[in-house]
Amino acid sequence: MGGAHPTHMSNAPLTYSPVEITALKTVGLGKAIITIVVASLLVFAFLVWLIYFKPAAAYSPGIVKSLAAVNAGLNTISATFIVLGFIAIKKRQFERHTWMMLGALASSALFLVCYIVYHAFHGETKFQGAGTIRGIYFFILISHIVLSGISVPLILGSFYLSLSGKLKLHRAVSKFTLPIWLYVSVTGVMVFIMLKLFNPSES
Repeated sequence: MGGAHPTHMSNAPLTYSPVEITALKTVGLGKAIITIVVASLLVFAFLVWLIYFKPAAAYSPGIVKSLAAVNAGLNTISATFIVLGFIAIKKRQFERHTWMMLGALASSALFLVCYIVYHAFHGETKFQGAGTIRGIYFFILISHIVLSGISVPLILGSFYLSLSGKLKLHRAVSKFTLPIWLYVSVTGVMVFIMLKLFNPSES
């Protein structure tokens, strides 16, 4: 951290990042973009394989089933941090904004770990609802999946730009990152709730 405290600069533009990683400043923008895109594609491809192509493990510990609720909780925490981070940046509380977004990143990363463990053992859960609610569920699910894939490079890119001090680009990219990330977190919770309500076997 460096510079004057952001709460004493409410009318001044942000000229520094409250949290910076010096090593990232040596990474060129082009190289960073390529790395982020490739890593994001690999993660997304792995998740598609895990959910839709890999058979579930024959042994499923009892704790695995509870991970669905844990994942919903982590998505809720992530969404809360995102909203708090948005409020903080609107109030020009730059340091608070940074820590809220790091909290959102941490909870999302923990969600990803739990999500992988859950699907490795449990496999895909089929939605049992019928009629209109089925169409609503799949609209939410498909938009959630598509935007999840888009959100990963946006999130990584936003943090790279912030932590490397490229704040003008960070602000521009984050205008897209924040609403997409929030939508993905909220719809993740919605999918969990709908599965619980319309899949008796999952309750």
